[in-house]
Amino acid sequence: MDRNFKILKIDHVAIAVYDLKTSKSLFDLLGMNANNIESVDSENVNVLKIHSDNNDHTIELLEPQNDNSVVKKFLNKKGQGMHHIALEVDNIQNAISYLKSNNVTLIYETPQIGADKKLITFIHPNSTPGVLIELCQKP
Repeated sequence: MDRNFKILKIDHVAIAVYDLKTSKSLFDLLGMNANNIESVDSENVNVLKIHSDNNDHTIELLEPQNDNSVVKKFLNKKGQGMHHIALEVDNIQNAISYLKSNNVTLIYETPQIGADKKLITFIHPNSTPGVLIELCQKP
C-alpha cells in the first residue's frame, strides 16, 4: 500500500501533570500564553494549551479528570513528564490504513475526537522508539 497522506507539522508536545494551575505558573513566568482549559471527556482529561508569542509552537498540559484517565495511570506509573508528541496529518483515515497495513500498533483504529475537535489516534510506543505518538487532523 502506498503512503497517501502527509505529515504537515509537529502539532504539539504534551506533558502529563498532576495539576494544571500549578504547572501553568512556570510557563506564565516564561511569558508564554495559555488558552482556556478544555475538557476532553472521551479521554478523561483536561487540556491546557500553552503557546509561544507567535503561536507557532504549542505545549499541552494534560491533567486527569478522574482515576479512569489514561493520564492518571501514566502519572501513577511514571510521574509528571512528557506524555506524547503530536503530528498533524492531512488525512488521518489514510494514515491509519497505511500504518495498519505496515503492522504498526495503533491505540484507536477509528479516529476519536480530541482537543480542538481534532480527529486523533495514537501510535503505541511498542511501534516507536518508546514514545507515544499522536496523529491529529484538523476538523
